[in-house]
Amino acid sequence: IANYTQGNFATYERNPDYWDKTAIDGKEYQLPFVDSFTYRTVKDESTQHSLLRTGRVDIMELVRWSAVEELKKSAPDLQWRRALMHSGYLLALRNDVKPFDDVRVRRALNMAVNKQEIIDALWGGNGELLAFPLHPDYLGIYEPLKDMPEEVQAVFKYDPDEAKKLLAEAGYPKGFKFQAQVCACNATHMELMPLLAAYYEQIGVTMEIVPMEYAAFFGAMNGKNHAAGYMMQKGHSNPTTALRNSYTPGDPWNAAVYDNPKFNEGLQAAFDERDNEKRAEILREITRVGLADAPYVYLPTPYIYRAWWPWVKNYDGELFAGAVKPGPVYSRIWIDQDLKKKMGY
Repeated sequence: IANYTQGNFATYERNPDYWDKTAIDGKEYQLPFVDSFTYRTVKDESTQHSLLRTGRVDIMELVRWSAVEELKKSAPDLQWRRALMHSGYLLALRNDVKPFDDVRVRRALNMAVNKQEIIDALWGGNGELLAFPLHPDYLGIYEPLKDMPEEVQAVFKYDPDEAKKLLAEAGYPKGFKFQAQVCACNATHMELMPLLAAYYEQIGVTMEIVPMEYAAFFGAMNGKNHAAGYMMQKGHSNPTTALRNSYTPGDPWNAAVYDNPKFNEGLQAAFDERDNEKRAEILREITRVGLADAPYVYLPTPYIYRAWWPWVKNYDGELFAGAVKPGPVYSRIWIDQDLKKKMGY
């Protein structure tokens, strides 16, 4: 790393002793190709789009669907790639406090949310109901929602009447109130929270939204002193990691404070199993357990867009290789400076 300014940018210089090489058209080249690389941190979305539109950034890795059409019109030379986000949108419900220690209440809060409406109306169809904790990219392990047991499918079905019935059975016929923390830094989450609150009003539940700055928000989860509700974005990394750190007791990312011995035993069995097909079936089974127990309100996963200019070579919108590691991608990119100048940038 050559230069760093917190909240602004980080610049990296080429390491002449880097070990890896790559072959293009049968010829081997030493990596990385670029002499330096700057990663910008820009919080304001309109500023992000301005930097991309004017060619002051070469690649933008996350563009929300709502901005795509305008950017295509104002910067028609941009290249695009659409992909399902490798993160889950979750409202964690603390299983260690009332009323969320009761699975009926947790299921009710899932059923009260019209998740398909969020995809259709808020995201313009750019989303999937089930892409967490296992991502559809995990071929041979991921199980589509239509193939899940009925008790799992019910968690994703919009059914406010059944939600009210479950609340009454759990001893909350008139509903209840709870606080839900959200990071003010996440525009999508800030859009989702009022929608969730409106859905919950329909079943008699009042959700008090508590926006927080990132440091305090993240620190609350790490210290396990966060509110009963905690709106979070949880990355996958890989199949076993997504399951482990979302559902096992003691893990900092288990904001739901979920603890089910059946799940824990199953995960350990998956770690111990050497046969790939048997391991995949164990992972599918414990995923069903975690989804049916509803420690989180499982929100849809959005599609995101990546944009880059034609002068970015040897790149096709790849985001990472392996466990969310961008280095192997960045090291193989180069910039055609002549083309960039020819295009007027």
